[in-house]
Amino acid sequence: MATQGIEKSRRNFIKKAAAAGGLLATTFLLNPYNAILFATEKPEDPTKPWWGYGIDIQKCIGCGQCANACKSENNVSREPFYFRTWVEQYTIKNDGTVKVESPNGGIDGFQQTVPEADIFKSFYVPKMCNHCYKSPCVQACPVGATYETPDGVVLVDETYCIGCRYCVQACPYGCRYIHPEKNVADKCTLCYHRISKGSTTACVEVCPTQARIVGNLNDKQGPLVKFLKEHTCLVLKPHLNTGSKLYYNALSGEVR
Repeated sequence: MATQGIEKSRRNFIKKAAAAGGLLATTFLLNPYNAILFATEKPEDPTKPWWGYGIDIQKCIGCGQCANACKSENNVSREPFYFRTWVEQYTIKNDGTVKVESPNGGIDGFQQTVPEADIFKSFYVPKMCNHCYKSPCVQACPVGATYETPDGVVLVDETYCIGCRYCVQACPYGCRYIHPEKNVADKCTLCYHRISKGSTTACVEVCPTQARIVGNLNDKQGPLVKFLKEHTCLVLKPHLNTGSKLYYNALSGEVR
């Protein structure tokens, strides 16, 4: 009898899992935008801001103005390898191999190092903190210095940070570093000091092709929601289930 009970529970679990999977698949096919927000577990209160970010890879020209503006706005060290946002150049060769380059974070622009005859396609991908809803960095911080604001922005309280580097190791997107002078964790803040006052981020402000967009995911008439509705957007490393709120249009499978 015990065996029959276990087998019945197992069948019920499989049925429920299949139904849930079918519901999500159907939701995505009918409305991919809603499926994306379902996956990020958007808060229930639609009257409050829930910040997200969009990047249109098709529009990015690799000028690096975003990375440069970010350093100026947020007093990020001018030394190489310290970036809150940067740009990578992906070059897919005819033989299927992929070359990824980001000299000085793209601030100085790019020089193609692969002969044109060997290139299948090439494009630029801006990178930054994904401001995850289920942030691995927040979970890894032993002192609560890394936290999420009520409106969905992941920040670091420098007065609590002990520079242990746990969050740097936990971030699957490589978006954190230890500040060379303060010896505390640093990362993109989504220019919280700007957006919380109704302005936009420094990187969005200077982008000459409008490849970047920041907005409130709870605002159905807002620019970010419109961007998600009009494009087929994906997040990086969706299998990690971090609840990323950084959405890319035209995200190629080679991007990691």
